[in-house]
Amino acid sequence: MTSECPAPDGSSPRVTKFSGEPPMCIDVSHSYEATIVTNHGTMVAFLFPERAPRTVNSFVFLARYHYFDGLTFHRIIRDFVIQGGCPEGTGTGGPGYRFVDELPAAGEYAVGSLAMANAGPNTNGSQFFVISGGSGMRLPPQYALFGKLISGLEVLDQIQSVATGRGDRPKDPVVIESVTIAESE
Repeated sequence: MTSECPAPDGSSPRVTKFSGEPPMCIDVSHSYEATIVTNHGTMVAFLFPERAPRTVNSFVFLARYHYFDGLTFHRIIRDFVIQGGCPEGTGTGGPGYRFVDELPAAGEYAVGSLAMANAGPNTNGSQFFVISGGSGMRLPPQYALFGKLISGLEVLDQIQSVATGRGDRPKDPVVIESVTIAESE
């Protein structure tokens, strides 16, 4: 278990459990893009460090430790959200730490928004969702809004269209192959 900042170039080894919330590893004045490669295609999101610094920091921290590699989108609800980032694949797991909410104003969610899933106030960890339709856009502002897709909406649409079974789980795994971070000043 570690809580040191990972190498910005993505060369740190994979870590899946952490001893506490990470230190601030990002520079909130920089720009961050996350490339999310799935077995259905690639989505790229622009992250919002200025409005959700702790949330973006945690997401970048986990991505640079390859935490998301091989995890699944375990919950898919058409016209609502696709949710992933659970190491158990069940919606019950996390990275070993939680952090406080950085909530948006009402009405800010849009198709392609990235937000943190939680189990109530100040319980953010590693699980995140991508809003895939109008039902998701109407969520109350109880989830940290930390990014938005800038490409790959067709991939999001393809993923939200997969066949699901009990508990909104995809019948065939929708795998997050990797999440890589590009940083610029």
